[in-house]
Amino acid sequence: MSPFKLRLAARLLRAGGVVAYPTEGVYGLGCDPLDGRAVETVLRLKGRSRRKGLILIAADFEQVAPFLAPLRDPQLKKRLALDWPGAVTWVLPAGWAVPAWLTGGRDTLAVRVTAHAGAAALCRAFGRALVSTSANRSGGVPARDAFAVRRLFGEAVDMILHGALGGLAGPTPIRDGTSGGLLRS
Repeated sequence: MSPFKLRLAARLLRAGGVVAYPTEGVYGLGCDPLDGRAVETVLRLKGRSRRKGLILIAADFEQVAPFLAPLRDPQLKKRLALDWPGAVTWVLPAGWAVPAWLTGGRDTLAVRVTAHAGAAALCRAFGRALVSTSANRSGGVPARDAFAVRRLFGEAVDMILHGALGGLAGPTPIRDGTSGGLLRS
């Protein structure tokens, strides 16, 4: 992804836009996680319930830390250090001020520090974590290329960043931060 396209995408995100971009295994739909209108747009595009919550993606732990409660378990910290940056999403305790539109009303939040170069560059250009939900209609097959995103969402997505997916065959696995158990493989 060119620096120009990343700057343009970051500007659109700051203005409440929705950007599609490649991740580890599928294209994601991203927006500013603190912009309720932008999040509602993503949920509407997907036909997704607010009660499901969303994933945040970041370039480094410092970008997701403001959304999380302090992590006190040293074993969990070690596990995160082994998995991140990487292609594993973790469900962790949410910070007290995290909006319900991100958590689905739970006291946890799904987060990932990505190793995907393009997705990490987008987070860096934006300056903080992004909503990252698979580019699909709720329950449907996630888009794996820019053309599939355009076919699904038309002009409703403000920008599609072109690039290669990472090495996964689908969305990232999700692990529970309390038990370490696999919630999605």
